[in-house]
Amino acid sequence: MNETKYDFGMIGLGVMGSNLLLNMADHGFAVIGYDTNPDKTSLFESSASKNTIVKGVNTLSEMIDALKVPRKIMMLVPAGNPVDSVIADLTPLLQKGDIIIDGGNSHYTDTLRRINESKDKGFHFMGIGISGGEEGARKGPTTIKSCCGKSE
Repeated sequence: MNETKYDFGMIGLGVMGSNLLLNMADHGFAVIGYDTNPDKTSLFESSASKNTIVKGVNTLSEMIDALKVPRKIMMLVPAGNPVDSVIADLTPLLQKGDIIIDGGNSHYTDTLRRINESKDKGFHFMGIGISGGEEGARKGPTTIKSCCGKSE
């Protein structure tokens, strides 16, 4: 049984989600990604650089159970109802103090509503739209080292 506790979780292993998570792994973070599509989780794991710690899973509960507390979870799913649906699925699995990040480009009024709803439940919610495309996700973001408490 795998006892690794992961630093950061990603919901949605499309081009942006998988590449951003692989970038984090390349910078020393143990990362876990969730997608409903087993082909995407397999591709994610097989794309990892040697000597990095990555795992792909197909259930939210498996991802949540494997994350260090407080959990840091980013969603890269389409804006709108899909974000609310993921939050609804996550809510019963989380603890107070866990962090949810919407990396999509949600409308700011939706983000403000989600911040307030999450605060009422004891979670932290941030809306941080990611851009830069596939290469930017894999090689470019400069905030990865500082977002999760690691420094060089």
